[in-house]
Amino acid sequence: MRTPDYPSRDSEKWAQVDAWFTEKLAPEGADLKYTLANNADHGLPAHDVSALQGKMLAILIKMTRASRVLEIGTLGGYSTIWMAKALPHDGSVTTIEFNEHHAEVARQNIDNAGLAERVELHTGAALDVLPLLKAPFDLIFIDADKANNPGYLEWAIKLSKQGTVIIGDNTVRGGGVIDCDTQDPNVQGLRRFIQMISEDERFEATAIQTVGEKGWDGFVMAIVKNI
Repeated sequence: MRTPDYPSRDSEKWAQVDAWFTEKLAPEGADLKYTLANNADHGLPAHDVSALQGKMLAILIKMTRASRVLEIGTLGGYSTIWMAKALPHDGSVTTIEFNEHHAEVARQNIDNAGLAERVELHTGAALDVLPLLKAPFDLIFIDADKANNPGYLEWAIKLSKQGTVIIGDNTVRGGGVIDCDTQDPNVQGLRRFIQMISEDERFEATAIQTVGEKGWDGFVMAIVKNI
């Protein structure tokens, strides 16, 4: 059982409920189980999305009929694999990872899942890689360092089209997001990210709080109305 990022007195029960829903609705195949084990063996932090959240991303891809997906923040490729498996046969995930060691482990995991042809993995700072990418993407998942979320959002809109879905992960942070006096650069970045979305008429957005094996956190989800 993973240690929750933002624990509570109810964390154990939340994790048990997550486990039950995962067994019923989002069972992990051998490739995903291998990915988490390989990540742990290579010392990667356990910051992956949960199985239920990975399945949510997969369903969103199918619901929106996305074929080009952009992921900012690969880590070990667990969410990448969930999304790549949900794509049509001609679909692709472009994913960016700053840490070279994490990227190498992700490549191992993606290869093991037989998805190398569907995944284009870039290594480097996302703000350096994003200007090199070809627009538009149908769905963009932002799950990297939160301090740079405002910059990632600026590039996300440049790489979008009408109807593109943009998802920001880890946006509640145990309730820390509402601390206007915070000195935490990650929370400051998130607050600016959310403020930018709220003030930009090109977006229609909502937020979803989550509890589970990762503790108390959540997502911001937006759709691009126009460019």
